Amino acid sequence: MMKTMSIRFILCLCVCILQIGCTSREKSENLDADVIIYGGTSAAIASAVQLARMDKSVLIVCPEKHIGGLSASGLGFTDLGNKRVIGGISKEFYQEVYKHYQNEEAWNWQPRSEYGNEGQGTTAIDDEFKTMWTFEPHVAEQIFEKFVKDHNITILRDKWLDRENGVEVKEGEIVSITMLDGESYKGKIFVDATYEGDLMAAAGVNYHVGREANSVYNEEWNGVQKGVYHHSHNFQQLNISPYIIPGDSTSGLLPRISAEDPGEQGSGDKRVQAYNYRLCTTNAEGNVVPFEKPENYDPKEYELLRRVFKAGRYSMFGGGKIPNMKRDVNNVGPFSSDNIGMNYEYPEASYEKRKEILEEHINYHKGLLYFWGHDESVPERFRTSIGKWGLAKDEFVDNGHWPYQIYVREARRMIGEFVMTDNEILGKSEVRKPIGMGSYAMDSHNVQRYVTKEGYVQNEGDLGVEPEKPYQIHLGTILPKRKECKNLLVTAAISSSHIAFGSIRMEPVFMILGQSAATLASMALDKDRAIHDVPYGELRKKLLADGQVLEYNPEN
Repeated sequence: MMKTMSIRFILCLCVCILQIGCTSREKSENLDADVIIYGGTSAAIASAVQLARMDKSVLIVCPEKHIGGLSASGLGFTDLGNKRVIGGISKEFYQEVYKHYQNEEAWNWQPRSEYGNEGQGTTAIDDEFKTMWTFEPHVAEQIFEKFVKDHNITILRDKWLDRENGVEVKEGEIVSITMLDGESYKGKIFVDATYEGDLMAAAGVNYHVGREANSVYNEEWNGVQKGVYHHSHNFQQLNISPYIIPGDSTSGLLPRISAEDPGEQGSGDKRVQAYNYRLCTTNAEGNVVPFEKPENYDPKEYELLRRVFKAGRYSMFGGGKIPNMKRDVNNVGPFSSDNIGMNYEYPEASYEKRKEILEEHINYHKGLLYFWGHDESVPERFRTSIGKWGLAKDEFVDNGHWPYQIYVREARRMIGEFVMTDNEILGKSEVRKPIGMGSYAMDSHNVQRYVTKEGYVQNEGDLGVEPEKPYQIHLGTILPKRKECKNLLVTAAISSSHIAFGSIRMEPVFMILGQSAATLASMALDKDRAIHDVPYGELRKKLLADGQVLEYNPEN
């Protein structure tokens, strides 16, 4: 009897030891990797795919439940620029979009023949490059998920970095990052792929929020730009009173107009360009979710818009056409979905404060939609037209059909080994170590809404400055200064001035930078070198071999 019990005890002990060993090993495999990526944006996915292709273990840890960032959250009418400088994994993404819509079954709300073929600055469906530049949000998310599945990439979702105490740094290198739930992840190299630059900031890397003065980098288009009207998103000569009682400054300002001095021309400030949501809307019968009246709807919030209508401006409901009778709706006109001046705290705010800011933006945006469709100041023909539209029922189905991601047009921007400025974008300064290219206009949405010295309301900060040709993006834009962190790469909150970032911040470019950062990380691991010490010539050779475009050739 004793012998039998002893054998059972030994067997149980062995099983326990084996179970403990398996659990520990599985945990190590799940939580540690050669490269840890924080963030679930398109840049994050491109980085992870490249690392997997270069045989490195990679782990994505992200706050998001749905991956792909803005590309999968409403921005389906791609801010493209020159398609010839989009290569590598970024181009692959748009080729996957093309493949998807070649299937007639993908056109379930309209025949393909009725869609048309208009993208932003190019055809939507490009048979020459086998790319497609317009797409539905859920299609983009499916493609990113397919990339992840095909490359066996592990993603841990709904994981929020402990920004106060969760980044362990020793001798200038990140050792591990810890989430608010207590889980920690160790890696040899880390990538910050967030729009906000949260990991970068928590690691002690220097950054900037807001606009630099023109004098900082000898720029022309940074800083305060009063009286500059590049688009139609300004009041220009409408001469609209900002006061509750028109013309009476003692009556107080209307909502969403700042009483602060706008600043001297060309001076810097802490203001960031406005955010909004890129809605996916439709008028396809059977797929429309009507715009609802928010619980806290207050029509007084939109009195300024009434005055715009009274002045004869009716820019309201625009957006680029995407497949299946849908539109990617963006800001249009002087008073629209851009919630000007309400996001200044967002880049550095706590998670709790960011949630408040997001809720404010959502309520404002939903109220605006309801106002457009119901307020008597809107001409009846517009109300009738807008009444046929709504949110797409088959998009963002677990989020009330509202996009998952707010459009963070800029937040923190690293001050790294090289700072891109309008001088590089406009070809005034040479870029000697390119890791990719951009081509879109330096596009800043409005930064503030203020009262002019003449007593009228005006928007400021909206710019659109076109480069003469595509430009190169420097390696140093993704590298922190060596003395600040030696094993971190930044792929979205990159090292750039405010106005240069207005061009670089496009989703195709984020994927390009994500791939290049991953290539650098992988080569550093192969060579057992710091990321700052990988020879540029060798990096360049590998980037070109993997389809990245580093020089503009109009014939390609």
